[in-house]
Amino acid sequence: MSAQAPVYNPREPTDSPLWKVLHNHYEAFKAGYDEDCEKQYGFFQPVVDEVVQEYLRCGDLHEGFARVRCTNPDCRHEYLLAFSCKGRLFCPSFHSKKTIQFGEDVPNNILYPVPHRQFIFHATHLFQV
Repeated sequence: MSAQAPVYNPREPTDSPLWKVLHNHYEAFKAGYDEDCEKQYGFFQPVVDEVVQEYLRCGDLHEGFARVRCTNPDCRHEYLLAFSCKGRLFCPSFHSKKTIQFGEDVPNNILYPVPHRQFIFHATHLFQV
């Protein structure tokens, strides 16, 4: 019995409830923002539109991709990997990846090499208990 290589299962960004809400309602929200929200929340920040538009294009092969190919001459398996929006704190996919990377980086590069019982993250500060 031979061990099979793991199969890459691409995510389907358009299946996300967040993607569906933004795709279906964002333009109406933006159009009504000045009248409905500006008084309470201030003017519409242009960065909001940039982040939402990038998120809606995230994971779409039509927006760009990389071809990933196995270099083993016996395998030659390949697939297309759609580019990410890199919208940390907004895009759930990218944020999850960054959270995992940060968690792996903490004990190796941030904390002193001494025993720790627990560490707590608060905003941008690291507190040791």
